[in-house]
Amino acid sequence: MKPQPPEYTWLDARETVTVTDLSRACGLSAAELDELVEYGALRPLEQHRAERLFSAEYVMPLRSVGRLRLDFDLDLFTVALLFGYLNRIEALERQVQSLQAQLPGRELSTGEGADA
Repeated sequence: MKPQPPEYTWLDARETVTVTDLSRACGLSAAELDELVEYGALRPLEQHRAERLFSAEYVMPLRSVGRLRLDFDLDLFTVALLFGYLNRIEALERQVQSLQAQLPGRELSTGEGADA
């Protein structure tokens, strides 16, 4: 039986994780994470430490792209592109939610159950 990766869903985005912990959590090797750093998809918080530190906000999106990588047999460059697009979509969803919160008594249509 394969051991399950540690659960990091509780982590706050302000927390940090080491490259070793990030690798363990998302199923990508440290070398693959280093390659994602080279592609610009990941940004370490501190370069001057013995082991790179990353924001904990990377854990869940990297888990998602790691699963997609296995499901669709994607190369690492494609994973980097997909990671960027998923992060952009999440940021846009947060922006829409923020804008909806600023419109009291009026809901923006999300396409679900909207009357014509």
